[in-house]
Amino acid sequence: MTQAHPRGTPRIPAEVREAWLAKVAADAARQSGTPAELLGAYLDLVADAALTGRTPDRSELAAVRELGRQAAASGVAAHRMAHLYLTAAARLWSTIPQRVRTRGRDAVSAAAEAVLVVVDGAVAALVEGHESERRRLIRNEESVRRQFIDDLLRGDSDVASLVQRSEPFGLDFGLGHQVALAVPNGRLADHVAVASALERSIADAYDGREVLVDAREGRFVVVAPEVDDDARHAGRPDVGAAVQAALGDVRKGVRWRIAAGRAHPGAYGVARSYEEAREALDLAEILQIDAPMVYAHDLLVYRVLVRDQAAISDLVQAVLSPLTTARGGAGPLLDTLQTYFETGGVATEAARRLHVSVRTVTYRLAKVAELTGRNPTHPGDRLALEVAVLGARLLQWPQRQLPSTE
Repeated sequence: MTQAHPRGTPRIPAEVREAWLAKVAADAARQSGTPAELLGAYLDLVADAALTGRTPDRSELAAVRELGRQAAASGVAAHRMAHLYLTAAARLWSTIPQRVRTRGRDAVSAAAEAVLVVVDGAVAALVEGHESERRRLIRNEESVRRQFIDDLLRGDSDVASLVQRSEPFGLDFGLGHQVALAVPNGRLADHVAVASALERSIADAYDGREVLVDAREGRFVVVAPEVDDDARHAGRPDVGAAVQAALGDVRKGVRWRIAAGRAHPGAYGVARSYEEAREALDLAEILQIDAPMVYAHDLLVYRVLVRDQAAISDLVQAVLSPLTTARGGAGPLLDTLQTYFETGGVATEAARRLHVSVRTVTYRLAKVAELTGRNPTHPGDRLALEVAVLGARLLQWPQRQLPSTE
């Protein structure tokens, strides 16, 4: 709201006023370490309040709000802008020309009150504009970051674009990178907070080298530089071990399943490692691997089997389908075969793990030999049976039907 010019208020020549405000702006900028240009017309508003009691209208406050946006876009912090504006107001008030100060007490008091109203409104508008722009920048940064990670994990064909866009994230595609996936056993309410804490913890483990952490589809994706032999000997963990240690600190009491792909060079290497980690997670679930940490390189044989489902389905059908005719079905016989192979062919250990007698184990093994024509205790027959059992687990047979091979 604009107030009338009080009667008896001394007028200041335009050139004197201009020089005065320029001096105030320069002093405030120097003291606050912030460019004077970001004051805009603010000092004119404060001077009008001090000299005439006039308060700014909406359009003038909108201009100050725009200055806040410009400051945020230029990377000037909000506290620095507030320092600049408060310093400028204090400097202006302390340097008001002498003939203006000689007005009566009531006039000076009214002028001081008007200045406070202007400063309060202007700083509020300034901060509002700054916060609005910062929120927009953060949303844009998050969008750019998410799109980059999506393209990186997908293996975008535009390698030149990926390399260029990777610079703000500190990724050096001249190095190998490894991807780890972490899945909590249950829901987390604060995925963003966990991802941020995880990123900080893993960056510390890598001596500040850039890592990327993203939460998607209930999983946490971690992209980290490859750990070479020298770093490994020096005690630096690979990405899987680093994630496992970090999650133990970030969310204690939560059970996690973690899978790590192998390290591969180049931009495409990240997508390749990510795919390996995804397959390792899926295989760990299918195979009911209890270990909290699995590595893709330990599951290569399973990946080979999964890739040729037609062949493995044929093998399961040919070797194991006769087990379905046994009393109780194929399930108990398959469990016995699997445990027997896992224990290195030791019937007593297999019986202990299965919580049955040794006699039951030997009976079941004999039944397998009778139905399939292959004796699991003979080395020549064992290979076909063991691979077929692995294939059955991967295909989740007999719980699920075997895929058609036609």
